[in-house]
Amino acid sequence: MALKSVLTCRTPFTLSKVLEVSSGERCQSTSASNIVVQKVERGGRIDRKLEGGRAAMAGRAIARSNMRAGKRFMSTAGWWSHVTPAPRDPILGVTEAFLADTHPSKVNVGVGAYRNDKGKPVVLQCVREAERRIAGSKFMEYLPMGGSVKFTEFAIRLAYGDEADVLNDKRVASVQTLSGTGACRLFADFQKRFKPESLVYIPIPTWSNHHNIWRDARVESRLFRYYDPATKGLDFSGLMEDVKNAPSGSFFLLHACAHNPTGVDPSEEQWKEISQLFKEKGHFPLFDMAYQGFASGDTEKDGQAIRIFMNDGHQIACGQSFAKNMGLYGQRVGCLSVICSTPQESVAVKSQLQQIARPMYSNPPLHGAEIVSTILSDPELKDLWHKEVKEMADRIISMREALRFNLEKLGSKLNWQHVTDQIGMFCYSGLTEEQVDRLTREFHVYLTRNGRISMAGVTTGNVEYLANAVHEVSK
Repeated sequence: MALKSVLTCRTPFTLSKVLEVSSGERCQSTSASNIVVQKVERGGRIDRKLEGGRAAMAGRAIARSNMRAGKRFMSTAGWWSHVTPAPRDPILGVTEAFLADTHPSKVNVGVGAYRNDKGKPVVLQCVREAERRIAGSKFMEYLPMGGSVKFTEFAIRLAYGDEADVLNDKRVASVQTLSGTGACRLFADFQKRFKPESLVYIPIPTWSNHHNIWRDARVESRLFRYYDPATKGLDFSGLMEDVKNAPSGSFFLLHACAHNPTGVDPSEEQWKEISQLFKEKGHFPLFDMAYQGFASGDTEKDGQAIRIFMNDGHQIACGQSFAKNMGLYGQRVGCLSVICSTPQESVAVKSQLQQIARPMYSNPPLHGAEIVSTILSDPELKDLWHKEVKEMADRIISMREALRFNLEKLGSKLNWQHVTDQIGMFCYSGLTEEQVDRLTREFHVYLTRNGRISMAGVTTGNVEYLANAVHEVSK
């Protein structure tokens, strides 16, 4: 049996760690005092103590050995030489390509942010006024882990209604999040922690980042039918069949309104049927609501799906974003709320959501939350917001009408009714990937390859050009 030496170091002040030395001895400690050498030989064990001076010499030997090993490693390969470039984001890459194009007639209908009729970003007047009012406030302290209580209170009133029983009964756990993406990710981690064996069902298609969120949270996902390419509308029968066949107690991701990317929403009656089937199967619905008010111009109408499920007695979760409907894209203002069965349960759920958030980002940002709560808490500003968000929605609707009118005026043999039937920022055009490639290559029109057109990028100045380009590639 080969000679083997072990240095065991004991100290009450440090955690034990293992250091390799050049002689083959190991030291379990970070202290150089009270070191015991255990030599294991064939047929016996010998223990002896080393004095502090000899321990220091051993420590220096360790350091020299580690330094030599480190130099050898770094000379042959970098720490991250095995890392390969990540694939381009399918949405953000469109804007990058558009910016690199120098053609004077280029059009970007891939952008996921509102633009006015001149193609420029917009800051709402209600936001400007809210910023003026809060300027100079004490803005430097951390928010709690759960964010601004004032903000979350007004956010859930907007989602569920001021007089909702679940609010009066204090059965809603709510925390401020990093916009809608953060709300979804926080819930995905909560699902994994407290329902580790559960599945999440995600619609086909959906916003591409939804898949990333639940994948990185290690939640197993399945798909359910939603969009029918033949009708360019809702595949209601396929949706209901998949909901019925899913294991009881599954989680479903639903878009509250203005489904991204299709712009196809169930009708009120269809939502009621979906809600009843969810009750029969005991499924849990999570609503991603990024467009309340922005879809139809009416916050009550855009929240009808959530109200239907809530009134049917579901315990639902809702992820809200104020990026689109208040133009606060860069402020990352969102809210995650979960309806619970009792006030005590809501306290427990909120505490766990905060604990999940703590190692992620610790505390959410303050400024955007102050803007939203200032607007929603002031009747005058809230009325102004309702007016402005309706103006944004109406512009999108008018561009849908203009695009369809111009396509039909050009004599297109295709049916473009879906352009005006769909709602919200995005139009699922039905164009193939090859047709999209031609749009970009021949006409300098930029959009995602699934044919999703951002209607916010369509203006009175470019709608005829866009219609002509679409007509040419879809003949």
